[in-house]
Amino acid sequence: MSIEIKLSKKRISHEKAMLFLNKRVEQVKKGDNKELIWILEHPKTYTAGVNFIQSDIIDKRIKVLKTNRGGKITLHNPGQKIIYFVINLNNRKKDIRKLISVLEKSIIQFLAIFKIKAREDKKNIGIWVNGKKIAAIGLRVSRWVVFHGFSINISNNLNEYLKIIPCGLDNKKITSIFSEKKIIPKNYEKSLINILIKNINTI
Repeated sequence: MSIEIKLSKKRISHEKAMLFLNKRVEQVKKGDNKELIWILEHPKTYTAGVNFIQSDIIDKRIKVLKTNRGGKITLHNPGQKIIYFVINLNNRKKDIRKLISVLEKSIIQFLAIFKIKAREDKKNIGIWVNGKKIAAIGLRVSRWVVFHGFSINISNNLNEYLKIIPCGLDNKKITSIFSEKKIIPKNYEKSLINILIKNINTI
């Protein structure tokens, strides 16, 4: 199945990205457009999923955007890669758990490129390195079309997480590729896309 790949070099606001993503979801549901994988960065933005609570906000001065994704509150900021997608499970196995496993596997394989040994956690969705969260996953489903996606911390400012309880997990720490290996990866998007497409096409 054909998946459109969209790679944005300039930072895209969360609001603009959501407008584009939601429009694509409706098009895919009607069969009027292709599935999508979109890699981008946001300016510093705190977003809240449908399960967030006010006590997740430590610094009450920050602005938090409410979204329709799953999960709680998280941070997007420069140096973090966002991978949005629209995947139509009507044309694949209607198995959300399988899709989540595919995303987890893809992130783990991508991090292995940088000799980072990561793992999933059955209790806490996302990808972890030595007890620290390096990637977050947040999905939404509409008539078996799955959208939103995941984020991977590459070289972003992790101090900004101190203003929130990220993903509701106050006993967990956050990490990044830079924090783990003291490198800032370059030109890695193609490798990530290839891993993702290969694994998604097994669904």
